[in-house]
Amino acid sequence: MAEAHQAVAFQFTVSPEGIDLQLSHEALKQVYLSGLRSWKKKLNKLRNSFVTGVYPASPSSWLFMVTAILVTQYSRLDPSMGMIGKIKEHLPVSDYLSDQSQNVLSALAFSTGLWLALILTMRSILKLLLCYHGWMYEEHGKMSNTTKIWLALVKIFAGRKPMLYSYQASLPRLPVPAIKDTMRRYLESIRPLMTDVEFQRMTQLARDFERTLGPRLQWYLKLKSWWASNYVSDWWEEYVYLRSRGPLMVNSNYYAMDFLYVTPTPVQAARAGNLVHAMLLYRRKLTREEIKPNMIPSSCIPLCAAQWERLFNTTRLPGVGLDRIQHLRDSKHIAVYHAGRFFRVWLYHNGRLLQPRELQAQFQAILDDLTPPVPGEEKLPALTAAERDPWARARQAYFQSGKNQQSLSVVEKAAFFVTLDTSEQGLQGTNPSQALDAYAKSLLHGRCCDRWFDKSFTLIVYRNGKAGMNAEHSWADAPVIGHLWEYTLATDSFQLGYDADGNCKGDIEPGIPQPQRLQWEIPSECQQVILKSFSVAQALANDIDFHTFPFKEFGKGLIKKCRCSPDSFIQLALQLAHFRDKKKFCLTYEASMTRLFREGRTETVRSCTIESCNFVRAMVDLSQNVSPGILARGSTCFAWQLKNTRTFTSRP
Repeated sequence: MAEAHQAVAFQFTVSPEGIDLQLSHEALKQVYLSGLRSWKKKLNKLRNSFVTGVYPASPSSWLFMVTAILVTQYSRLDPSMGMIGKIKEHLPVSDYLSDQSQNVLSALAFSTGLWLALILTMRSILKLLLCYHGWMYEEHGKMSNTTKIWLALVKIFAGRKPMLYSYQASLPRLPVPAIKDTMRRYLESIRPLMTDVEFQRMTQLARDFERTLGPRLQWYLKLKSWWASNYVSDWWEEYVYLRSRGPLMVNSNYYAMDFLYVTPTPVQAARAGNLVHAMLLYRRKLTREEIKPNMIPSSCIPLCAAQWERLFNTTRLPGVGLDRIQHLRDSKHIAVYHAGRFFRVWLYHNGRLLQPRELQAQFQAILDDLTPPVPGEEKLPALTAAERDPWARARQAYFQSGKNQQSLSVVEKAAFFVTLDTSEQGLQGTNPSQALDAYAKSLLHGRCCDRWFDKSFTLIVYRNGKAGMNAEHSWADAPVIGHLWEYTLATDSFQLGYDADGNCKGDIEPGIPQPQRLQWEIPSECQQVILKSFSVAQALANDIDFHTFPFKEFGKGLIKKCRCSPDSFIQLALQLAHFRDKKKFCLTYEASMTRLFREGRTETVRSCTIESCNFVRAMVDLSQNVSPGILARGSTCFAWQLKNTRTFTSRP
């Protein structure tokens, strides 16, 4: 109850002697610091919005423009060609404004208008330049003169020192492909999978669609593309993710793995302290928009950064038939799960972030807490691992009041979720390959009841110091999590570090509140729902045949020396392995980002093509001769592929 008493700013009692008022100075101090931090964030956001709004110009360029116009005025030159005089004529008459003051105000108004016009012009030109995508179809290492000129123009109009969202207004919108192109590409993608009779029938159906219903649907798409930032991303998020009723675990969520051969510290609480602090540093950079936008190639072509917005403080809330995404501007705590219990850990003290050593003490207090979980608490996260509708109904029935509502709100409004796992994982033991399989499966689904799969991501720290992440997919795609995880690992190892005993560096300030144990009152009916969800999730996890292994024969460097794309090489290897296993081809999905366009998510690459099928048939036909050019450029890669692709498996 100590936390509840600290939350009360003042108390008063009415007695025959009068009113007894008691103020809590510590609580008032926390209120003041919280308000101060909130206003600082609002001011920073306002400043960043202004800087981003005038990009690719800068606020200092406005001062330069005003100064230049005023200098020309005093030199009796008129670069406005009479516009300043026209503005002066329309200024309100006032006894407080001299003729010189009116000249200054007129010049100020003209220079500001000219500055805004130049910004719009530069932004429009940059948007037109970014519509050119011919560079991606050119051979690697060779660049046409057209692309060289285009790159030079992009560098001129792209501005300097961009913030995270600086290029958002300059990104082109995703174009709607012509219906003829859509039908042609569709028929090309299904041709390898059909007989001549089946393909002829499908061709006729496609032509009928193109003549009848297709034009009307095409008009709807064009209409939406005119007023929406992206005509497909909102539908993609809703119909691919939020309307899916199957379990998020395994089917949608994905994982990120720790260093394979290096463990910075074997102390679980210390590793968690450094990783959480590094993530909070990343969140602060994200809030201040100090993260540099992703650029390709040659660091001059921007990618959309909209997906970064919901990285932290985000939860997917279940609903019957349709989920929704809850995103908060800020969160001052994280939710921690250990040995079947839930805790809240505050991230700030006296208006500052907790340091790694202080976070380590928080996590160590949780590890030392031996209180058992209450009935139903241990397997409660299994609700997020199974089907969505039962979880939505249970949430509505049992988590809308009392302790359950308060505790669930703490979890769902946390910056992110942390699991202090009770197992040890990593490349260890007498059978490293089997240990790596267990490590990957643990990150993918764990024990089916120790990750909160609804959170934007769950940080997992194991007992031996290994770590990883499990991320929900609806709010963004994997590159965002990858960028966060790379920053976190680099900051953990090269910036924060550990002392000789494996503990976090630094000292602990006294008076930091201890972690707060979340309270639950889960009725027996809800416990039955939890157990049912747990059995469904367990059956799904047990059905996963997962094998991962370190591959040391060669890497992307050798493949590139063979003048072949590493991605294309792997896709062909998967096609060859599947054909050898099933003796047939299947429709294949490969995700490809569309972040060259505003608010782009992903698009589908159909890697099973007529050309790839011909390649596979040639590889399995021993009577086929390999051309000398291929042998000269890529004998090692293709020889390995020919002999060893049977070790790969591909799911249709």
